[in-house]
Amino acid sequence: MYSDKKNILELVALLEAHEIKKIVLCPGSRNAPIVHTLTQHSYFECYQITDERSAGFYAIGLALNGGCKVAVCCTSGSAVANLHPAVCEAFYQQVPLLFITADRPAAWIGQMDGQTMPQPGIFGNMVKCAVNLPEIYTPEDEWYCNRLINEAILETSHRGNGPVHINIPVTEPLFQFTTESLPEARVITRYQGLNLYDREYQPLIDKLNKYQKRMMVVGQMNLIYLFEKREIKSLYKKFTWLTEHLSNRTIPGMAIKNFDAAIYSMDDEQKEKFAPELVITYGGHIVSKRLKQYLRNIPNLEHWHVSADGEIVDLFGKLTTVIEMNPFEFMERISVLMDNRTPQFPLVWENYCKQLPKPDFAYSEMSAIGDLIQNLPAESVLHLANSSTVRYAQLYQFPDTVEVCCNRGINGIEGTLSSALGYASGSDKLNFIVIGDLSFFYGMNGLWGNNTKPNVRILLLNNGGGEIFHTLPGLEMSGTSHKYITGVHHTSAKGWVESLGFTYLRADNEDELQAGMTDFMKSEGIESPIVLEVFTNKNKDARILKDYYKNLKTR
Repeated sequence: MYSDKKNILELVALLEAHEIKKIVLCPGSRNAPIVHTLTQHSYFECYQITDERSAGFYAIGLALNGGCKVAVCCTSGSAVANLHPAVCEAFYQQVPLLFITADRPAAWIGQMDGQTMPQPGIFGNMVKCAVNLPEIYTPEDEWYCNRLINEAILETSHRGNGPVHINIPVTEPLFQFTTESLPEARVITRYQGLNLYDREYQPLIDKLNKYQKRMMVVGQMNLIYLFEKREIKSLYKKFTWLTEHLSNRTIPGMAIKNFDAAIYSMDDEQKEKFAPELVITYGGHIVSKRLKQYLRNIPNLEHWHVSADGEIVDLFGKLTTVIEMNPFEFMERISVLMDNRTPQFPLVWENYCKQLPKPDFAYSEMSAIGDLIQNLPAESVLHLANSSTVRYAQLYQFPDTVEVCCNRGINGIEGTLSSALGYASGSDKLNFIVIGDLSFFYGMNGLWGNNTKPNVRILLLNNGGGEIFHTLPGLEMSGTSHKYITGVHHTSAKGWVESLGFTYLRADNEDELQAGMTDFMKSEGIESPIVLEVFTNKNKDARILKDYYKNLKTR
């Protein structure tokens, strides 16, 4: 029988799955549940060493002799500090060791309880990775714990060998051994490259060909990553390709971009029909919350992530495989390894999404963005601010020759305007900046300095507060705090931008919007940057958007 502590069960299951067989164990009470579970499992070879200093170096010897990963486990408190010399030696000698330390619950650290001290991060930069496992009470705790353990184990041999630290808070009672078997823990595997002639990769290729419901989801990528390899155009028909405007031209064909509306319109039966078996992702952030939620709820979904850095990015909670290589090189490799069958899955998605009605909004923030996007010059740059702006833009199609930029690294509102202005200062194209009022006024200091060129066009959407917050469920219950949450204001950009030499245009209705848009889109004979400030009613905007989605459901 094993310990009833779920984080310990998850750890031991993954140690076995990753073939870490040799374990050096030090005595103690706080680590007793870990020691008991390891020694009760026939897979592990356990070695008893009383002194933690000696235990760490003993593990180094085991690893060097066997050419394998080895784990060391000790109790809490000063026992952990005694491992430090061995940690340093393992780091500089590049030995793949796992230092597993039991800990007291965080609430008792620094409260004069016995054998307590701050253990997370104790080894500093002498370990390649340090994780502090949660105690598991919810499915999210379990997912998080599983991901952290996989990440730590994989890091022992990632870009060279070295030690990692896994710290485990253990709550009393310690000696409850009531679990009969270890859990079926998800194992994440990292492939460093894709060698066509290495048998190690054959199961990956076999699995890729086995699935017929395959999907590629592309996150944010700059236009510098152009997809130009014509010889792999055949891949386009092997996958359903979902991208947002922020992906730019980084796929081998036309992609589905109105997937957010498509998913919203589906009933439960359709969602099951359109569910992929395998999702492969590359690129940066994905904006759509609806897509992320949809994929997270698909049982038995397998997720592969391809990136040059090989980082563990478990966006959907389904990650099984990380492929550390350039995404375009990955696709070039698999294009010659996939079988010749053309699955129906991509066509099913394409046909469904083609039938969705094109958005046709009354005067609102959405219609203003639509008017701009549908009139964008083919060779121009579109800068999207965060929150509502980047989401509303996804409702519309425009030429893939238009370059799209957005600060989606951390997704904050700060710096959106300044980044766009900095980009435009080195560009010969027209640069269109679509930005909400809070983002604009937050970052308007970026307009100082007389650096703004006449190629800048700012579409400022002003509805007197944060539009995105009005989509939050339960906001109507916030009472008097509502104005603080949404940033209510009565400010206009007119005086500020005119004082800086901008041409200022204003629209309060559809006719004024159309008239302003005509001047806004001009490129010839323009000697100053232009701001078109569009005033709308946030409550009306919310109703218009709600009606749009309601019509998708009932079409």
